[in-house]
Amino acid sequence: MNDPARLDAPTWRVWAGFLLMCLGMFMAILDIQVVATALPTIQDALGISKDAMSWIQTAYLIAEVTAIPLTGLFTRVLSLRWLFVTAVSLFTLASIGCAFSGDFSVLLAFRIAQGFSGGVLIPAVFSAVFLLFPSRLHAAATTIGGVVAVLAPTVGPVVGGFITSTWSWPWLFLINVFPGLIAASVTPILLPRQKTDFGELRKLDVMSLIVMAAALASLEIGLKQAPQRGWFSLQCAGLLFASAVGLALFLWRSARAPHPVLRLVALKRRSFAIGCALSFCLGVGLFGSVYLMPVFLAFVRGHDAFEIGTIMLVTGVAQLVTAPFAALLESRIGARSLTAAGFALFAVGLALSYWQPLTADFNEMLWPQILRGIAIMFCLLPPTRIALGDLPEAEIADASGLFNLMRNLGGAIGIALIDTILYGRVLFYAENFGDRLLAGDVATAKAIGLDPSLLLNRAAGPPSEAEIAFVRPLIEKASLALCINQAWAMLAAVALIGLVLVPFARDSKP
Repeated sequence: MNDPARLDAPTWRVWAGFLLMCLGMFMAILDIQVVATALPTIQDALGISKDAMSWIQTAYLIAEVTAIPLTGLFTRVLSLRWLFVTAVSLFTLASIGCAFSGDFSVLLAFRIAQGFSGGVLIPAVFSAVFLLFPSRLHAAATTIGGVVAVLAPTVGPVVGGFITSTWSWPWLFLINVFPGLIAASVTPILLPRQKTDFGELRKLDVMSLIVMAAALASLEIGLKQAPQRGWFSLQCAGLLFASAVGLALFLWRSARAPHPVLRLVALKRRSFAIGCALSFCLGVGLFGSVYLMPVFLAFVRGHDAFEIGTIMLVTGVAQLVTAPFAALLESRIGARSLTAAGFALFAVGLALSYWQPLTADFNEMLWPQILRGIAIMFCLLPPTRIALGDLPEAEIADASGLFNLMRNLGGAIGIALIDTILYGRVLFYAENFGDRLLAGDVATAKAIGLDPSLLLNRAAGPPSEAEIAFVRPLIEKASLALCINQAWAMLAAVALIGLVLVPFARDSKP
């Protein structure tokens, strides 16, 4: 951290190069969201079965979560500059391949390449904050990177919905080409030169690499399938157990290897370990809330992708407005105090959605979204400084990979828990609603949006098929809405766990 070159004011070239790196990260994060909105369209175009369709996203996420912890190794081998150029070039080429895929297997292969290269881009940006800038500019650079990281999931549904309805699905991938070419060609000129060390590859512990990749892939697949198949089903339990064994073996080998794939020495520092835990809690709430809102707006309120994205833009606007204040407040009150305020506010914003009614729409979701948008910036920027701000330069790249991996794993586990609530409880509530309606409960009729007079004036006896067909959608929507509200409560509880962890961290040195 004492490189004299970084103690001076960075030139406009460094800032421009860093902004291009942020653009690459934005592309990688946005890609997940825009493709999600067009999955049914891609399914019809390529003749993909419903069971296989989700692998378009799962393949990307598995490759991404495998690549993130390898960022430190790749940085040592290629240097930060050439790592970014290589990753953004591969991401651009893979995007072109996805756009022109005429077959599911070909699309899957290019999605894996996209996910792997995109996974490198995210931690590389946060490494650049601490490798390219002096400490007095860390807050400003982290703010820029943080805004990009959390804004992409927010605007994704709008962008994806617009492209799908206006053009065709290949343009979801082709929008990456022009910015990718600019970033790949201009960034090497702007970023400072650093030494490469291909000798690191000769020292690579290949077995540890294979074990880590297999463990993370098993974890991702297990989390994806557990809500539907059951957490204790033979397949899911086996995958999760294999992942736990694999990660334990990887940690054991890494602690004894002279040249580990992933340097874990930063975990000995309390502030970094707490920072990773906070990143995990943020991932649960951030990815969970971005997942829950479209589920409610699509399946309960009946909005299309573009309308959903428009409603969710409130969070993005709140993030943009808050970002400069987050950097300013951190310098005034400290990273730890601001983090505590952020997680407390995040818990409130998540908890408010627990009470949203069945008819909730833009107006009812406005203030919870604003609170969450403000809180997210306080939960992302200061913890990044707590975790990475005081680390020696040699540890930053590996530590950044771990820090970002924890946020992604938090998101994967959070979504799996949400789906468990939705799949596990919705039938229970549906049956309960049905029994109460048959008993003539007027309050239940009002709760699901049924005119009570229809219930009071119906003939005695079991319901007819027409009555069942009329009432079933109302019961399904009401049951789903109750489950969604319970999921909001779970996310709020995780945010409170983050708040409890904050006092154990230390503020980074100014």
